[in-house]
Amino acid sequence: MKTTLTPEASAASREALRRANVAFTHAYPGESSRRQPVHTVYGGAHLFRAGTARKMGDLALAALRDYAADGSQLAHGLGLPQRGGFAQRVHDRVVDKLQREPVEDFRIDFEDGYGHRPDSEEDAHAVAAATEVARGLEQGSLPPFIGIRVKSFTEELCARASRTLDLFVTTLLEQSGGRLPQSFVVTLPKVTVPEQVTALAKLLSELESAHRLSPGALALELMVETPQALFDARGRPHLRSLVEAGEGRCSHVHLGVYDYTAALDVSAHMQHMLHPACDYLRDTVQVLLAGSGVHLSDGATNVMPVGPHRKQGDTPLLPTQRRENTDAVHRAWQLAYRHTRHSLERGYYQGWDLHPAQLPVRYSAVYAFFLEGLEPASQRLKAFVDKAAQATLLGDVFDDAATGQGLLNFFLRGLACGALTEEETRATGLTLEELRSRSFRAIVQGRASR
Repeated sequence: MKTTLTPEASAASREALRRANVAFTHAYPGESSRRQPVHTVYGGAHLFRAGTARKMGDLALAALRDYAADGSQLAHGLGLPQRGGFAQRVHDRVVDKLQREPVEDFRIDFEDGYGHRPDSEEDAHAVAAATEVARGLEQGSLPPFIGIRVKSFTEELCARASRTLDLFVTTLLEQSGGRLPQSFVVTLPKVTVPEQVTALAKLLSELESAHRLSPGALALELMVETPQALFDARGRPHLRSLVEAGEGRCSHVHLGVYDYTAALDVSAHMQHMLHPACDYLRDTVQVLLAGSGVHLSDGATNVMPVGPHRKQGDTPLLPTQRRENTDAVHRAWQLAYRHTRHSLERGYYQGWDLHPAQLPVRYSAVYAFFLEGLEPASQRLKAFVDKAAQATLLGDVFDDAATGQGLLNFFLRGLACGALTEEETRATGLTLEELRSRSFRAIVQGRASR
């Protein structure tokens, strides 16, 4: 067939296009297949112990026994459907999770959950908390993800935050023989300008060099808590610039919805997770970081599931007091359940928890979400893999691997947190080996080569 253009005529434009495409792929690698915890539990640094995660799990199990001892009570407390034993199925898996891995991610907090204390006191707590982490690392009692939140890098607090970071990391490595916990991270709150992130990244690099850690071993994550984290002084979006200032270390971005709404002058009694301003924040952060591979986390429910009455010594509570406690806890659980479902439905698969009794509702909401979506997601992924493999086999171009990875990640998330079983994922038509590859592209290529 006759054509007009020669390869030489289009060579220059194609090379420019190739460079642009490569740059785009580098900037937007797509959704990460790394495991993402379903929550981050924050606790004051002065309270952290090597066994904190297990203690929180025991307290969460006690709350579940007291206020939702079976699937029927859980359904009543949260509004879960009971058809086909659904609520009991969720309940059983929550109990198993709280016994096996009650906390997925814990942040040892030197900021809001700790407060401002004399320098000598924060120094001592930084050393003590690091010692407890080293002990937990030795005992195997740490959660899969753990880190510290330092104070912000404002002019007033940067020196204090830097010293805490140095004391903590130095003590931890000395006590652990140079080992870091897996997935250790440093959280930087109230970020407003890229230079704050750059300063933290340089400190982490210096600590790695001094302690002979591999480059990038100390990861960081950012907290978006102000409008200035979204837009610069000229009104231009610059959240991506904050992430890039981390020089490849930024793995997560967390939303601080209460500081954010306060910065917008929203009245205190109207500051909550479902405020329209919070949905704007969620949407904006998603758009600005879509395809970047950075995991996103929503905020926390700030109403604690605690009853008004406490047992005094050996004197049992009156029936009316027990009912009032149950009503109070169930109201708080229902609120947290709505918040968590709202986040999940908007594509935020992680949030904060602040109290042990919030753990049952966190896992209940997450598990119900994945179990409800199991059948349609299985059918869609199976059809998608078959279509992709066939296109590859025939030599056609199948360029929707990002969508396929997103479908696969539904199952990877569900398996990682305990919502789904390996047996349930067989409906996708994938083998366990294919699932464990964590890569849609690798699955398609493997099937095409058979």
